[in-house]
Amino acid sequence: MTMTNEKKKVLLPFWKDALMQIAAGGTAGFVEICIMHPLDVVKTRFQFQRGFSQSNYASISDCFRKTIKNEGFLAIYKGILPPILAETPKRATKFFTFEQYKKLFSFGSSVPTAQSLILAGLFAGLTEAIVVNPFEVVKVRQQTDQQQFSKQKSSFETAKLIYKEGGFGTSGLNRGLTSTLGRHGIWNMIYFGFYHNIKAYIPKSNSKGMDYFWRCLAGFTAGSIASTVNIPWDVAKSRIQGYHGDSTARKYNTCIQTILLVKKEEGFRALFKGLSPKMLRLGPGGAIMMIAYEEIYNSLKKKFY
Repeated sequence: MTMTNEKKKVLLPFWKDALMQIAAGGTAGFVEICIMHPLDVVKTRFQFQRGFSQSNYASISDCFRKTIKNEGFLAIYKGILPPILAETPKRATKFFTFEQYKKLFSFGSSVPTAQSLILAGLFAGLTEAIVVNPFEVVKVRQQTDQQQFSKQKSSFETAKLIYKEGGFGTSGLNRGLTSTLGRHGIWNMIYFGFYHNIKAYIPKSNSKGMDYFWRCLAGFTAGSIASTVNIPWDVAKSRIQGYHGDSTARKYNTCIQTILLVKKEEGFRALFKGLSPKMLRLGPGGAIMMIAYEEIYNSLKKKFY
């Protein structure tokens, strides 16, 4: 009887912790996506425009102007439903698996090492990529389709069409999975690894405002560095998953083939297309996501523990 009670005491906090991570991560993801999604649309348009776009975008403001003029204001929110629907499982996967991988790679130590934080971030990103890829395929297909917003298929209709074309495999809703694994694995490895390692060196302050400032700066820097390093995989992902007309043969099929082809035809710099809008989104987004998660998670712990 005593052993059963002890097991309950051990198991209950784990599940409560998991549920709080899901709630905190989902809310943080929802806030971040609603604020930053228009920049994701711009980033994807920049990455995809070579050879397929009806117009060339000279700058971020030019892309916003042309998109709104030609497709309507709501076009800057094209493809927002899939990431919103994916945010709860995506962020839950991200934060929950990071904590579990962190324990795993600490090998029994109570204090995680720099290496264990980096490995935990990598594997959390790989796990997240598997969960989120079908949503990403639908989102990118919608973002790169330049029809008027009112004429565009809904997210559910787009998902049904993609499923009809290739099922759930790598020709359908899991097209570009390898690129997504690379993008998310690298991004999370740097993001979590940098943030949690640098957080130990944040100056202690009695001011809550200064504490927010340093944590925001750490989150912003982590998100910006991660976005710069992983963008070639992001460009490959956009090319592979993007909209193609029925009469257009697919040019981009696998991750490495796409990266090499883009470099060969357009030069090395083309692998960094969309970097400015991506950094404008995921720099601040990295700060918003981490601060929102930590604040919500800590509030829930105070309330339910």
